[in-house]
Amino acid sequence: MAAAKYLGSMKKMGLLLGILWSWCTLAQWQLSPQAQISVITCGPGQNELYSAFGHSAVRVHDPKTGFDLLYNYGVFDFDQPNFYLNFTKGNLLYKLAVTDYSRFVRSYTSEGRFVHEQILNLSPWQKQAYFNFLQVNALPQNATYRYDYFYDNCATRIRDGLLQVLGDTLHFDSSYVEAKHSIRELCDLYLSQQPWGDLGIDICLGLPMDKKASAFEYMFLPDYLEKGIASATLKTAEGTKPLVAQRQVTFAGKPQDQKSTVTPTLVFLVLLAVVLALSIRQYRKKSYRPLPDFLLFLSVGLVGLLLFILWFFTDHAAAARNLNLLWALPFHLFLAFLLFSDRARKRSRLLFLIGSFWHGAVAVAWFMFPQDLHLALFFLNLILALRTAFIYQLAKLP
Repeated sequence: MAAAKYLGSMKKMGLLLGILWSWCTLAQWQLSPQAQISVITCGPGQNELYSAFGHSAVRVHDPKTGFDLLYNYGVFDFDQPNFYLNFTKGNLLYKLAVTDYSRFVRSYTSEGRFVHEQILNLSPWQKQAYFNFLQVNALPQNATYRYDYFYDNCATRIRDGLLQVLGDTLHFDSSYVEAKHSIRELCDLYLSQQPWGDLGIDICLGLPMDKKASAFEYMFLPDYLEKGIASATLKTAEGTKPLVAQRQVTFAGKPQDQKSTVTPTLVFLVLLAVVLALSIRQYRKKSYRPLPDFLLFLSVGLVGLLLFILWFFTDHAAAARNLNLLWALPFHLFLAFLLFSDRARKRSRLLFLIGSFWHGAVAVAWFMFPQDLHLALFFLNLILALRTAFIYQLAKLP
């Protein structure tokens, strides 16, 4: 017990010394009049889903002192305690990391992603104030934050940090964009190159994604943060001035690959045609093999169970009120295990009849729901309606 108290005291002392050292370092890092603070915008990537929306960061370049730093709010660590549990529960932790600017740029240009720089039109004291803000945010006890895909990410942290430091002198002009899209529609624009990733997002995220985004909320996307900053102004004693003093293209980027032709909508439409043909053939021959239906119902039931958990048992706010549960009923898990017995199918045929009517009603109302459900899932819902009706008809046979 005494040893534990001693170790605890040493840890506290080490933390205190670390804070004091950080503050001493902060006090020593005074920007020169030649220093520049820039917002860096990087283009979308194609290899990973999380890179499809691009990236934002802040550059602090002071030629007099010789440092050129990149403040990056978009860093996460797979080795953080309970990483996968936190990710599942919606408590994913990101942090502000400070790195060398040239190294950062090399990593993005090597992937062919564009890099734009907006040098901010700040006075010396505003530069120092924002730089101090970044430094305090980068302290170990402050660097970590709870990430939100749409309301607290690498782009919104820059926007909100500038507002916090500059206050009422900073004004974002909402006329920079015609705010007509929902958050889901904005995501769709960036996922045209990754249609299967788009399907996954449309399945897992619910009604909160379908609210119309304001011009201010558009800036959760790096491209729109760049546009918002380009139209923003600063109040001064002499009047107003643009927030951006100069924009430059560090790297123009390379053309992205063409959109995939093998889309979920095409795949599920073809699958519907195949299932319809097989159902007609099976009914004519009065033959039935339960394994395909078992896999179908099991998969749909597991998806429904996942959506239910995301809605009620996690902190993923965007996963709430998910109308995909209308077709992905967890009840399909129960139906799946009735398929292997003729007796069970006959005794439970009313359940399959109810299922066919349910999926039929969902199909009729599909395009009237307030949530924008993916078109590919419309065809999947028809498959479920078709197979539940087929199993009911089969169970009626002597």
